[in-house]
Amino acid sequence: MSKPKIEITIPVLNEQDTLKTQIEKILSFINKECNKYGEIRLVIADNGSTDKTQEFSKELEANNSQIRYLRLEQRGVGRALKASWQSSTADIVGYMDLDLATDLKHLHQVFDALLNKNFEIVAGTRLAKESVVIGRTPLRNFTSKVFNKILNFKFNGNFTDGMCGFKFLKRTILNDLIRNGADNDGWFFSTELLVVADYKKYKILDLPVVWTDDPNSKVKIIKLSIEYLKAMNILKKRLENNK
Repeated sequence: MSKPKIEITIPVLNEQDTLKTQIEKILSFINKECNKYGEIRLVIADNGSTDKTQEFSKELEANNSQIRYLRLEQRGVGRALKASWQSSTADIVGYMDLDLATDLKHLHQVFDALLNKNFEIVAGTRLAKESVVIGRTPLRNFTSKVFNKILNFKFNGNFTDGMCGFKFLKRTILNDLIRNGADNDGWFFSTELLVVADYKKYKILDLPVVWTDDPNSKVKIIKLSIEYLKAMNILKKRLENNK
């Protein structure tokens, strides 16, 4: 039997300063710790960087067969993930942030859940009792909790953290999720994946993680929250129309 194929997408935008170091950290970990799960590759999904991110990414790709570089001129994390996953032939696809906020040790739990325990989607959570969150500002922590309370009120979801940038799924369910409403081009796409997966009764693992917040994060929390609230209403109507 052939080994499962796994692709981890890393969305990037103007990350020339940390790209090489972080990609090398990920590769080192998966090659030392995760080979038993299957053939694992990384996809650097570039959302129109204007610095040397493209140059450095192509160099990494040329020097390592485990790396695929994908360039999109239009920005949007959802757009990058859809382009990466829909062009993939892997059995398992997923993503995490370049800052490695989520401890890489959780990849063991992800792959075990998807390959051995019949889960179809795994979502990292910073809001479970078992989660450990380091260095997160009170504003970001408060905003995240409020957002997820609103999300659970609207959708009655079986997950605790729709915004966490650490999600993996069996690629066979991807098109069904997109077809049923998970098609946002921005950050909300990762939340839509969970909402629609829950709506479609796919088996979700809500995985508590160790999360170290990045003080240099480019996320504008207030602006993003407003966008999320609008996107929630759109998704709610779409799911109601699908009934």
